[in-house]
Amino acid sequence: METIEASSDVLLQHPWLPIAIDGCNLLVKSCFAETTYRILLTDMRSVWQETMQSAAIQSRAQELNKRLQAPVKAFFSHLCEVVRPCLSGESQVGITVMRPEGGDLCLRLKSKLAELPFYWEFRCTPAPVAVVCLHLVQPLLSMSHVLEQQVEELEELLVTKDAEIQDYKENGATLSRARLQTDIFERHSYKVGFLAKTLAVVCSDDHGVKNFGDDLRELYTAIVAHGSKRKLSEQDQLVAADADPATSSGVEACAEGGEADDKQDRSSPVAEARDHIVHTAPAQQLITCGRAERTSSKAKKKKVVGLFR
Repeated sequence: METIEASSDVLLQHPWLPIAIDGCNLLVKSCFAETTYRILLTDMRSVWQETMQSAAIQSRAQELNKRLQAPVKAFFSHLCEVVRPCLSGESQVGITVMRPEGGDLCLRLKSKLAELPFYWEFRCTPAPVAVVCLHLVQPLLSMSHVLEQQVEELEELLVTKDAEIQDYKENGATLSRARLQTDIFERHSYKVGFLAKTLAVVCSDDHGVKNFGDDLRELYTAIVAHGSKRKLSEQDQLVAADADPATSSGVEACAEGGEADDKQDRSSPVAEARDHIVHTAPAQQLITCGRAERTSSKAKKKKVVGLFR
């Protein structure tokens, strides 16, 4: 069974998908395992989540479908088949949005299972700040930084291209088609004009939800995947740093100790005393182990008496 931590890691790798359900524009993330699921929803004003395990799914299914007595595995695959198209923006048939008191969000689903009505509700509650930062704030800030660097590089490229074109002109080159003529790129005036044209559109209520397109989803996935790899690498380094060097074999310790004794400067009494303490202990352990092995081997040479003498 997939744990909550595992489903959280898997869900983080999924991009946000824009959907329109019952007149509401939302961004959604969802992860469905064998008999568990986790879902995240946002309208850019609030973020909701729900995580359900097998026992809770069984209880809710019986609550909403009084005649249902089947185990979770018998109906969960049907639930996934109906819900996934709705949560990917492909279809919104039979699903409605409700907003109960307390700031919750409920997605109510109606379908048919074995020719009988089957009901389900995603009862999402407000997500904690840590979840919002992990799935929205941190990736979006990283995306903004990446896109800013991309814009700066493109601006530098435009300036370089203008210088190249000017050099061609000064050496007698001319355009064969006048419609290809462009103005020299000027950063400040371009930014002012661009913001004036786009701010009113970008700052509308539903723009961020509707326009989370393929390119942004691809960038989001790449940033999250890179962050996960870096996190795993840091964890591996911590594990390696915490490893006890004394767990190496006694034979290797003695061999290294012998080489160190040959190269050690004998002029320092403190160094000789330290070396004696460090390298004598593993040797004593080897001697003790050797005696124990000889004793055990001698004990094994004892004559075995079978059932027949």
